[in-house]
Formats: sequence, structure tokens, C-alpha cells
Amino acid sequence: MDKLSKLQRHDKSAHAWRHANMAAIRSKDTKPEMIVRRGLWKRGFRYRLNHKRLPGHPDVVLRKYRTCIFVNGCFWHGHGVSLTIDHELLTIESSECCKIPKTNRDFWVAKIRRNKERDKDEQRKLAEMGWHCITVWECELKPSKREETLESIAFTLNHIWLQDHQARVIAYPLQSEEDMQMPMAAEDFSAII
Repeated sequence: MDKLSKLQRHDKSAHAWRHANMAAIRSKDTKPEMIVRRGLWKRGFRYRLNHKRLPGHPDVVLRKYRTCIFVNGCFWHGHGVSLTIDHELLTIESSECCKIPKTNRDFWVAKIRRNKERDKDEQRKLAEMGWHCITVWECELKPSKREETLESIAFTLNHIWLQDHQARVIAYPLQSEEDMQMPMAAEDFSAII
């Protein structure tokens, strides 16, 4: 996980190196987010970005579908980590795509736990407002899984739209042949005139 060499870590300027590395991490327009946005656009979905009025400022907002998409980094949002509480002591076990650093472990455990709690709270608030939430994980956008993930998002959005609009569909009443007042095509109109 740590990209600094042993020499850099023990150097007095290690803090400056680490600060520069952390400052380079973006919160908007990340590569996974761009993959999702391009995939949605290609499939005909139109959206807004980082809507400021919605809780959590979702990465992608599809107003027509009342849906917010969060594109989460596996490390920062603790994808697949297991939280266990033993006598008020919280422990987090690493997962395949989220390795907890061994140095300063307490800081990272607390940070990932706070991020997971905040994500859950924001999605709860959005659900109370009538919005659907989709979370896309960074590991689901690897080249081997990318198309399947994007197709799954498109399917889910179409399913949401149909489900939300199903209540508005009004079935036309069936008419019996006796109710029809119009002449049939084979009738002789000369008798009427």
C-alpha cells in the first residue's frame, strides 16, 4: 500500500512527500467516475454532476430516474471490510480490494469507519427524499468486469423508471362487439343511403 521507499519514510521530509501524495488524490473527475459517466452517456442516459443540494453531493444524478450514483474508491469507502465490535473495541479486517495499512492503523480504521457511516447516513437521507441510490465500486470497473457493470447500471435504471411509472399507466377499457356503433367493413352502405 505504501508507495514511499524505506529511505523516504525515514527521511525528515517524509511528511512533505506523503502530503504531496495525498494532495494529488482527487475527489471529482476520477478515472472510475469518468468510466461510469462515459458508459451512461453512450447508453443514452443524461445526467448532472455533483448536485450540491442533495446530501452527499452524488457523483452522478439522473433526475428523470430520481436516482443518484456514487462511484466509490474501494480503499476510501472500505469495500468488503468487515467491522467487528469486541467489548467496545472496533476492529476492521482487510478485504481483497481494501487493504488497511499496517502503519498508523488506528487512524485508517477510524477514517474508513467514519466514511462508511457517512455513506450510509447520506443514502438514508436520499431515500427519505424519494431518491434511489446506486453504489458502484472501483473494483467493479476493472476492464474484465466493466461492460457487465455498466450494463447492470443501465438495466437497473430502466427497471427503476418502469417501476416508478407503472402506477401512472391507465389501461384502456375493453369494448365488446355489441358496444360498437361503427359499420363493419363488409357492410353494404347502399342500403343506408
